[in-house]
Amino acid sequence: MGDLTGLLEALRDGDSKAVDQVVAVTYAELRDLAHQRLTRASRPTVLDTTALVHECYLKLVQLGQLNARDRPHFLAYAARVMRSIVVDLVRARLAQRRGGDGLQVTLSTDIPDAAAVSAEQVLRVDEALDRLAKLDERLVKVVEMRYFAGLTVTEIAASLGVTPRTVRRDWEKARLLLFAEITDRSPEA
Repeated sequence: MGDLTGLLEALRDGDSKAVDQVVAVTYAELRDLAHQRLTRASRPTVLDTTALVHECYLKLVQLGQLNARDRPHFLAYAARVMRSIVVDLVRARLAQRRGGDGLQVTLSTDIPDAAAVSAEQVLRVDEALDRLAKLDERLVKVVEMRYFAGLTVTEIAASLGVTPRTVRRDWEKARLLLFAEITDRSPEA
């Protein structure tokens, strides 16, 4: 882990080659993150695990500099990048399926489109996280680190500088608020 911390320091200092080494050192963990991300999203994209890791790598290279202090910060950031990649692809696919620039033709059918439900669900979760960020940014960070990055309560607490008990409370609060947002219910109901 000390090696990763040194690489992250080099990356913060502007060493553009360090991103290659950071990804190489964390590749197995990034693949696990990508696999979790795609599994939880019911595979709404054409990406597979490897493609999502490579897309994440390209975004990191485009960024050029990253301000991650340690492994949990880096993995949380990578999880956020992967989430944005999946959401962007889902949005593009839904726009394309709705016609985009093509000729609009309405067909009447009673067959539900299962892929549209899962894709729309991904967008609802993303939108709910954006609304939650306006209420409390730390809650979103806890969700990203716990749900998307798979970090433990202890790792999240160390990363955010709070106690594990605070992380558990934030996790429960975020879950309640997200559930209310996604199901269009108020938390009091």
